[in-house]
Amino acid sequence: MKPEDVRKVGVIGCGIMGSGIVEVCAKAGLAVTFIEAEEMTRDRGQQAIERSLAKAVERGKLDEAGRDEALGRITGSLDIHDVADVDLVIEAVTEDLDIKLDVFRRLDELVRPDVVLATNTSSMPIAELAAVTKRPDKVVGMHFFNPPPVMKLLEVISALTTSDQTIEFVRGVGERLGKTSVLAKDRAGFIVNFLLVPYLNASVQMLEDGFATREDIDTAVQLGLGHPMGPLTLVDLIGLDTALHVSNVLYDEFKDPIYSPPTLLKRMVSAGFLGRKSGKGFYDYSK
Repeated sequence: MKPEDVRKVGVIGCGIMGSGIVEVCAKAGLAVTFIEAEEMTRDRGQQAIERSLAKAVERGKLDEAGRDEALGRITGSLDIHDVADVDLVIEAVTEDLDIKLDVFRRLDELVRPDVVLATNTSSMPIAELAAVTKRPDKVVGMHFFNPPPVMKLLEVISALTTSDQTIEFVRGVGERLGKTSVLAKDRAGFIVNFLLVPYLNASVQMLEDGFATREDIDTAVQLGLGHPMGPLTLVDLIGLDTALHVSNVLYDEFKDPIYSPPTLLKRMVSAGFLGRKSGKGFYDYSK
């Protein structure tokens, strides 16, 4: 299959990342079926897509006709069998290896043998996901960035088993979606998180040590380095639980102390302070 032949995409998971991927695909003219485990999470994902498209209209990024056309291309379901006829699958479930492995086993039995199975994982080994399928050459990483409708980057991750044809295919799909793709090897963190996590951890450690306030840390980075937001604001956006998980994955693989998560980060996650999604992280979003 060629990138231009893709007409229908299946997205497994419709949380923060999954809902954004669904929106990106629908706005690019593709029919999208997304799968969630429960009715509540399916409805929440649909509502997130609708809110995001409404904001795009408000900001002049999309007209009302375009919004309506995009929404008309989207179908939410609780039954994974509803992606049996898709031309590409993008998995975007929680960053839990056992859950992802189960999803890939089921998808491998369900969709056509020629269909590429992609994962949006930010840290999991692609080779392990490929190993539970009968199509390891067609398993690949397609790592979008938050929020997918805005961020232009797509990390394409090649496992040892991924074919060159699969890589070229997903890069072509990425181009159809309006993304600029970069190619990375199957190593924890890929390009961006490998560089980002030590920076975020150092920022949290700086706050924990009382070296500077959260506001001054963020302002220094914004004005001194030209970043759109400071590191602590960014961790709140990513989710402290996600940041902790990625730190642990990187530390497990490389055993380098720069990837070891700060104590403050671990305690905040234990307390349920997860950032924007919980209403409180390094900043308070409940008001």
